[in-house]
Formats: sequence, C-alpha cells, structure tokens
Amino acid sequence: MFAAERRQLILEMVRANGAVSLRELARVVQTSEVTVRRDVRALEAEGLLDRRHGGAVLPGGFTRESGFPQKSHLATAEKTAIADLAAGLVEEGEAVVVGAGTTTQELARRLARIPGLTVVTNSLLVAQALAHANRVEVVMTGGTLRGSNYALVGSGAEQSLQGLRVSRAFLSGSGLTAERGLSTSNMLSASVDRALVQAAAEVVVLADHTKLGTDTMFQTVPTDVITRLVTDEPPSHDDRAATELQALADQGVQITVAGAGAAGAGGEGVPPGRQPRRDMPLPGQRRTHPGGPGAGAQLRSAGSLAEQQAGSAERARVADLRRR
Repeated sequence: MFAAERRQLILEMVRANGAVSLRELARVVQTSEVTVRRDVRALEAEGLLDRRHGGAVLPGGFTRESGFPQKSHLATAEKTAIADLAAGLVEEGEAVVVGAGTTTQELARRLARIPGLTVVTNSLLVAQALAHANRVEVVMTGGTLRGSNYALVGSGAEQSLQGLRVSRAFLSGSGLTAERGLSTSNMLSASVDRALVQAAAEVVVLADHTKLGTDTMFQTVPTDVITRLVTDEPPSHDDRAATELQALADQGVQITVAGAGAAGAGGEGVPPGRQPRRDMPLPGQRRTHPGGPGAGAQLRSAGSLAEQQAGSAERARVADLRRR
C-alpha cells in the first residue's frame, strides 16, 4: 500500500471511530507501528488529526464518542485481559454496580461465573451477559434508552439509584487523565455514571492504555474518588502513557496492570483472579469515597511503605558488612 493510501485509510478510521490506537491502525493497514506513527505525524502536520498517547484522535483536543459497533472492535485483547483481572476483585455474595461500556460488558461475562452476586446496572449489554447466570441477581435502573451504547440514562436512571449502597462500582469511559479523572463525551451518560459512583464504597475504573491521557467533555469520576485503575501494559515506546499512570499513582490511585496477551481471543482467557498482574505502589495515603460505607477504610500509606523500604535497606547493609 502506498503512503497516500495508508494515510487516507488512517484518516477514515479516525473519523469513523473518534480515537484509534497505533496498534490497531498498524493491524488494519498491515504495516509496522513505526510506519503508522510517521503517517500520523504527517497527518497531524496537515491539521487532519491529533496525536495522543499511543494513538490518534479527531482534531480539536476532545474526542467524540464512538458508537458501539466501532468500540467493540477496538483493543479487544486488552479489554479481555482487563476484564479477566477485574473479575478477580469480586467475591461471592457481593453487591456491585457495573456501568455501560464494551469493557464492562466483558467483565459481566466473567461475573456470570461468580455465585451469589447482585449486579446493579444501567446497561442492557451487561444485563444480557448476566441474564442466564445461575445465582446472580440483576437489578436494572429505569431511564431512557440511549441507542448508541445500549444504556439507560436520564432522571429515571438517576432516581432509581438513590439510597442504593454497594461494595464497589466498575466503570469505563472515553478518557482518563490524572488531572480530571474519568470522562465521557455524553452529558447524560456522565450524569448516570456519577450517580453510580455515589452508590459505591469503592470505585474501580476499567480503561485500556489507549484511553490514558485522553480528555473528553464531561467529567464522570474525579481522580481523588477513583480507588483502583485496571489497565493493560502500554507499549514500551509509549512514555506518555507510563507518565500518566505514574501521575495517577501519585494521586493515590492503585494501579493494576494486566498483560493483554494472556487472554484468548474468544473472551474466556485465564480464569478470574489468575491473570498476570502488576500493582504499582501507592506513594501516598488513599483517599476514600466520601459518604460511602467504607469511608474509614484505607489502603497502604506512604509511612508503611517507607518503613518496609528502610528495613530492606538495613538488611542489605548488614549483609554487606558480614561479607567484608
């Protein structure tokens, strides 16, 4: 394929989806990520698109929301790995809320294997994935159906969540930054997601690396309310994604990273809780969800981490003296 043909196809993909990863572009145009990155840089110089962490977006700074058909084919291996790992956080008999999205739909397929769950959701796709699960109770919100992502939104959805309390919420979105937290391109979806967050003691965000550093119009979850981020391993050349992860950790978000290659293409992959993982240490004390039932709980603090590091350093010094 000639360079002009490649770039035209890249431009069409970005216009159709709003945001596309370099990995996906390279797969579609059947060339290397290095070549695709060069093409993206050339298209950006012409003002036709903007480069983002590991991908390309529509010009103008804020990406628009893609429809479900486009989203369902983006970063599928990464979403599978993230869902496998996130399912391992859920125990039998819990009550959780699960928001709308293609990644949360993958999570729901895995939650179907965990008995005794109560799952509250505004997503028809999540409910469908759990419809035939044994011993899993599904509670749906009211609201108006939003066809682009098969989710219930509006005042009916928000009012049905009032007075609800669950252990944790699993949410996805269009973008995630350390500065603004999780965001989406639709005002109605953002409003319902905020209501879901208010019902949970902990908030777990599911976002693949292509969403890191992407900022969209409506904030759904501020960074200081996010308990944990489950994501995939960014490409080695994507320094900006790694920087964003560190910035999130610096603000108290616990980062859990899954290997995208560990799950199968069929969506079954490794059983929940058995997915390879890497937790980034928390440099500061975790802020808890204000008003939630677990508001007094804390994760590791900087003090306990510093004590562990000091003890390790002292043991290493003594061992060195003995060798001398």
